[in-house]
Amino acid sequence: MASELCQTISVAKLERHKNLFLNYRNLNHFPLELLKDEGLQYLERLYMKRNSLTTLPENLAQKLPNLVELYLHSNNIVFVPEAIGSLVKLQSLDLSDNALEIICPDIGRLRSLRHLRLTNNRLKYLPPEIGKLKELQTLDLSTNHLVTLPEKLHLCQSLRYLTVDRNFLCSIPRHLCQLASLNELSMAGNRLASLPLDLGRSRELQYVYVDNNIQLKGLPSYLYNKVIGCSGCGSPVPISETKLLSFTSGPLSVHLPAEVKSIGLSTDSVLPLQELALRSLHAAFCSVLPDLSCLSHISLPRSLLELLQCPLGHCHRCSQSMFTIVYPKLFPLRETPMAGLHQG
Repeated sequence: MASELCQTISVAKLERHKNLFLNYRNLNHFPLELLKDEGLQYLERLYMKRNSLTTLPENLAQKLPNLVELYLHSNNIVFVPEAIGSLVKLQSLDLSDNALEIICPDIGRLRSLRHLRLTNNRLKYLPPEIGKLKELQTLDLSTNHLVTLPEKLHLCQSLRYLTVDRNFLCSIPRHLCQLASLNELSMAGNRLASLPLDLGRSRELQYVYVDNNIQLKGLPSYLYNKVIGCSGCGSPVPISETKLLSFTSGPLSVHLPAEVKSIGLSTDSVLPLQELALRSLHAAFCSVLPDLSCLSHISLPRSLLELLQCPLGHCHRCSQSMFTIVYPKLFPLRETPMAGLHQG
């Protein structure tokens, strides 16, 4: 086996191969032949699936400077060294089915990365540096231990497909509503009790999957012509200790996002003072600043600044930004395109 491996690598060096397949080799570490001498500078795609690797070599970028795709599916990798950030040409990285518990912040240095797959690991959180991946189009985080997603994720403005199925998410940051290119969002099998009110407002977002979130009793109205999966089945999950406001109509009670401070009625003639102040500030800043993200924490308290930069929701009729108050309305399922998915 060792001689066959050496021969495979030697031929790749001699013939300047762009693709190298080292799958199913029972490798416990990167072969020395792969890392010594020169000759693999032309290699663009390295496949090392179904081995027993536990880490990556520090000099990987030095030896494989033109690597574009790296497939390490189904190994025993526990951590990824900081040197991974030196693979500046890398566009696709597959670390699915490993034993990862931490992703190092240097992942944010992979500025050319388009596809990142981290399915079936032990990740509990993601570093905020992931927001620096401006070219990222696909992010698969299914079957991990995530309880939240980084707010900086909304800076990945090229992101089209986000999958976070089978984690422990109780909520998702409303900043994700600012992902202008997002076309498909899958959050099945979590602990979601509510969704951001603006989710689905983007015309680009067409497919949202929220199956098996047992506490999720209602959906933002923007999703009613987009949601594909919403079975509402699954194992009972303890509701978050955070006290959520709920909107009740008949026997149905729907939890609202934690940011909602009050529920308004169409007959209310006076808005809460905080809501009025935030609307006034928002209108004033928007009239002079094209981008509110340039506001500093010196100008306003952090909590107010975050609300101004990312409102709680928007009115369906006039697009007026809302910050602390909502006006919910329940739409019977039979009046939505989803009705056919729930026969029986």
